[in-house]
Amino acid sequence: MSTRRFKTHNHPNASLIKRLLAMVYDSLLVMAVWMLVGYVFIAFNDGEAVTGPLFNSTVFLVTFLFFALFWTKSGQTLGMIAWRLRVESDQGQPINAKQALLRFMAAIFSALVLGMGYWWILFDNSNLSWHDRWSSSRVVQLPKT
Repeated sequence: MSTRRFKTHNHPNASLIKRLLAMVYDSLLVMAVWMLVGYVFIAFNDGEAVTGPLFNSTVFLVTFLFFALFWTKSGQTLGMIAWRLRVESDQGQPINAKQALLRFMAAIFSALVLGMGYWWILFDNSNLSWHDRWSSSRVVQLPKT
């Protein structure tokens, strides 16, 4: 278990709106990463379009690594920095790789069921999504500095 801690961990859980706004920012960055991956694959395929399980698996893995690296190192993606959000464990620590993987996979499921895992935040007394609960983590709203 990591001994790293954030300076404070008593911030309120983030609202659905702030999370969605950060997701818009991050989706633009993720699309740029996808284009880069596509460019590399096309370059190695003599300029021809690339499809198939190797390409799809690579895109999936790169997407996971994008989020996991940000979440486990600083707790913030670039979109989360813009909206002053941070993901942390229930104990206020940076999440570990296992939590990042569980959070990533559960967030996909939360979105695939018509976004119910995200809409759940509106009904949850603690403003937690399904993937927050399943990964023992939460997204907090940081104060203005």
